[in-house]
Amino acid sequence: MLKRFLAGGNVVLLCASKYNDVPTVIDISGPFHLEKGMEGRLGQFEYRVILKSLMNRLTTDTHAACLWIDQNCRVLTIHGSMDKIVPAKDALEFARFIRNHKLHIIEGADHEYTSHQDELATVVLDFIKANMPRNLQSYEERADFIKARI
Repeated sequence: MLKRFLAGGNVVLLCASKYNDVPTVIDISGPFHLEKGMEGRLGQFEYRVILKSLMNRLTTDTHAACLWIDQNCRVLTIHGSMDKIVPAKDALEFARFIRNHKLHIIEGADHEYTSHQDELATVVLDFIKANMPRNLQSYEERADFIKARI
């Protein structure tokens, strides 16, 4: 069964730790230390958060979740070196604890990859192409696979 998740960087990793049939994860600027910097991540919008949801996030053990990710799950973490919302050192933590992991730091990129959109897209597509299942023979199957991942 093919699972696809679109969510924040650390959420896709948490899903991969819960479901052992996730073949590939791309984590873009995901925070490792969930208890730090909540206000910076929420931006300039007004949010209503229930206490249970907030406590669930603050008590999530990201380290343990990383260890539960299946060793066959291929994980790419991309992070900007100038990210002021989620420090790039968080990406290094993922690299320490996830077994089948590739880390790509984009030099000079901020959290939104403002001036680095092309490089971000290239890194993501290259990773998807390199990790595409071998059983996708035709161009159409490959194109559909890539579109489903984006």
